[in-house]
Amino acid sequence: MRAALYQGTKNIELSEKPDYQCGDDGIILKNIYSSICGTDVAVYQHGLGMGHRVTIGGEFGHETVCKVVSVGKNVKDIFVGERVYPYPLLVTGDRKRAGTIGGFSEYIYCPNPKWNESIYRVDERISDKAAVLIEPFTVGCRAARRSLPQKGDKAVVFGAGTIGIAAAISLQYFGSDKVIICDHSDFRLGICRELGFETFNNKQDADFEYLMKYFGKTSGINGEAMDSDIWIDAAGADSILTAYEQYGKYNSRMVMVAVGTNRREVDILGLTFGQKSLTGSGGYTPQDVADVMNIMKSGKWDIEKIITNEFAWEQLPEALEKASHAEEALNVIIHF
Repeated sequence: MRAALYQGTKNIELSEKPDYQCGDDGIILKNIYSSICGTDVAVYQHGLGMGHRVTIGGEFGHETVCKVVSVGKNVKDIFVGERVYPYPLLVTGDRKRAGTIGGFSEYIYCPNPKWNESIYRVDERISDKAAVLIEPFTVGCRAARRSLPQKGDKAVVFGAGTIGIAAAISLQYFGSDKVIICDHSDFRLGICRELGFETFNNKQDADFEYLMKYFGKTSGINGEAMDSDIWIDAAGADSILTAYEQYGKYNSRMVMVAVGTNRREVDILGLTFGQKSLTGSGGYTPQDVADVMNIMKSGKWDIEKIITNEFAWEQLPEALEKASHAEEALNVIIHF
C-alpha cells in the first residue's frame, strides 16, 4: 500500500508499507479523498509540536472519506463497498493517533468498527468531495454549538478557512439571522461571498469601525460595544481576543476554535462584570456529525466551493505547499 510518512519540516516520504491484513473483527478502509488540515500545513512548514502528535517516520492526515474494501468474518452489519466517514479519535483503536490516522496513505485499518462511533455511514446525497470535508465541518459545527446559538442571534466569524466557514454555515443552520465572516485574504472572502455570506477584510480595521457600523452599537463594560451576540475565533490572532475584551457587548459569547500554542492574559474582571463568556472548542460529538450530515444533505450550501485545489497522491508535497498560501488556496484535497 502507498503510505505518506512524515520525515520532518518540508520532508514527506512517499513510500510503501505492507498491506493490512484484516482481522476477524476488523475492516479495512480505502481512502477516496483526503483533505489537508491547517495543522497538517503547520507541521509540514514548521515541524513537530503544532497541535498533532505527528511523529518522525509516521503516517499522518485525518480528514478523509473512505469505502470499505475488506470485512472480518465476525463483522455482521458492515459491507464491502459502503462509503464511510472514519472518526479520527476512535477509528484506529488508538486515541493518540486522532490526527495521524493515515489519511495521506492508501488504506486505514479499523480493528473494532462500530456505526456512529468509529465510523459513520455517508448518505448517498452527499458527494465524495463534500464528504471529505465532514471532519473539519464537525469541528466548525462544534464551535458554533459551543456559542449557545439562539434563533435571531447576530454573529461574527474571524477566519475564512474551512473551519471558520463551517462555523458560519452551522450558525445559520442553528438559526442565526446575521453572520459575517472576516479575514485578511480577499481570495478566501470571495469564496465566502459565493456561498452567500457577508464578508469583510478586517486587516486595516484595528478600531472595528466597519463592524461597529455593520452590527450597530450597544453597551459594554468599556462603553460602546458591537451589537453581536456571538464571536467565533477561527483565525487565532491575538488581536481578536483583545478586541472582544474591548468591544464585546454585555452577555455576548466568544468561542475560540483556532489552534494556538501561546499563553494569553485575560481580563477576568471585564468578563465577570461584562457578563461575557470565553469558551474553548476542540473536537466534536456524534450530534455534531449528525448535524453536519444534515447540512450537507440539505443542498442549501454549495459545500464543494470550499475546495479550490485537487492533487494526486503523488503530488502530496506540492499540495501541502499550495495549502500554505491563503491567497491562492482554501481547501486542498488529495485523490487516490
